[in-house]
This record gives sequence, structure tokens and C-alpha cells, in this order.
Amino acid sequence: MARINRELGGDFDLERFSHKAVWNDADSRIEMHLVSDIAQSITLLGKSFDFAGGESIHTENSRKFSVPGLQSLAEDCGWRPIRVWEDPQKLFSVQMFG
Repeated sequence: MARINRELGGDFDLERFSHKAVWNDADSRIEMHLVSDIAQSITLLGKSFDFAGGESIHTENSRKFSVPGLQSLAEDCGWRPIRVWEDPQKLFSVQMFG
């Protein structure tokens, strides 16, 4: 929003939006949202956009894969698994493909 204000002449009030991260179990991803704290109007490039209090802008997805799930996806794209590094609790991994 700060970049939109700076580069496109928007008038987002950054203090009137909150960040919200939501786990979407069905799609195995974290969704990032900017949520309007109040009903407000924003002007951008000569157009007005109205937000209700609680209305969100979905800004980002962060997908989460199991080791077999990512390996399968990579293999479908022609890559082969070479090595996997995991934390002791197996919550995170770094995978190498060739």
C-alpha cells in the first residue's frame, strides 16, 4: 500500500489496515490478507474504491508441501530428487533436485 501511494498516487491510510494470516487447510497454504479496520474509501488513479470494515484484500499465498508432494510435483516437471534436509521435528525441509 505504501508503494501504491508512493508510485501511483494512491491515498491508502496504512494505519487503517491490519495484516491477517489464515491457514487454508483444504489448499495447504497460508493466505495473507490486508483487512480494512473501518469502512473507508480509497482513491487510486482517479478511481474510488470502497472498503467495508472487515473487508480484506487477499495479497499472497504461501503454499506448503510435504516432502513426497513436492517431489511428485518436481518429477512431473522433469526434475529428479537428489537430497532432502529436514529439521529434527520434520516441520521444514530443503530439497535439492537435478
